[in-house]
Amino acid sequence: MKKIASLTAILSICIILGIVACNDKKDDPIPEPEEFTVTNFADQLRAPIGFTLDNNNRLWVTEAGTGQNDGSIVMITPEGVKTTVATGFPSVVSNGSIEGMSHPLYKDGKLYVLHGISGMLYTADVSSFQPGNTPLNLNTFQKEDIGTYVRSQNLTNPLNSNIFDLLFGADGHLYIADAGANALIRRDKSNGALSVFARIPDLATGVEAVPTGVVFDGERFLVSVLGGFPFTPGNAKIFQISTSGTVSEYKGGFTNLSHLTLSKNNKPIVLQLGNFGAGFEASTGRVLNEDGDVLLSGLTMPTDIVRSADREFYLLSYAQGTIKKLKY
Repeated sequence: MKKIASLTAILSICIILGIVACNDKKDDPIPEPEEFTVTNFADQLRAPIGFTLDNNNRLWVTEAGTGQNDGSIVMITPEGVKTTVATGFPSVVSNGSIEGMSHPLYKDGKLYVLHGISGMLYTADVSSFQPGNTPLNLNTFQKEDIGTYVRSQNLTNPLNSNIFDLLFGADGHLYIADAGANALIRRDKSNGALSVFARIPDLATGVEAVPTGVVFDGERFLVSVLGGFPFTPGNAKIFQISTSGTVSEYKGGFTNLSHLTLSKNNKPIVLQLGNFGAGFEASTGRVLNEDGDVLLSGLTMPTDIVRSADREFYLLSYAQGTIKKLKY
């Protein structure tokens, strides 16, 4: 009987230890990426600038178009089915690149789209929009003039505004990164009033910051910057901005950052647009962690990245018109 009792006790302990081990394994933290595997997801996009994920893992992509006032928004399902949501946004060719559309943001059935060269924030209810639907009439989008307000604040000399990226903060206000005015603009959640929340300092004398992306990690805003001409290697930074608007450097030593996102652990993952020579050189774009370690290289002008699962990201290339899926 004693042997049976002992055996029973041992088995009970093993079962308990097994349960604890399973629970420990379940609660293991997600590691940071060290490198990515890459698969193709979408192509033949027309100078895509940015994208945003909705609650159904559908991507809403802004396309600059061809420079003939044909900027568009395209929705792509997880299966890769593309549907044009709206088209006819202003677009122009400037200095050899196609400009107009900036980054989009999806929240609670609404799509918020920045248009850099006109300074407009477009908003539309897309909660009922489905794959295969007829494109929405551009006139049904609500328009708000952000650029005129920004220029009125005399933030740069000469005056400039290029509203480029946006997110909702934990306080419910909308924050807009302006790549021309080197500032973070706040749009009040209650009445839409605009204010200058923070100004991003120059990287060096005569070298503007040019903010290209903004995220919130639960404690602070993190802003990636491209850096102005001559686009010196190692000159770009990630800035941090407190919830009260205080700006300081978070990490430095980067080159021409075009955007950023957060890992599962709220660590920044950043994009290097590329090295600058006769323009931004092909195959010199990269995905980097916050310490500058290379997670993926050989890219051509990546301009957006978004995390779609714990270990999965989507990556967009403006120059190649593609979206790739990254996993680790």
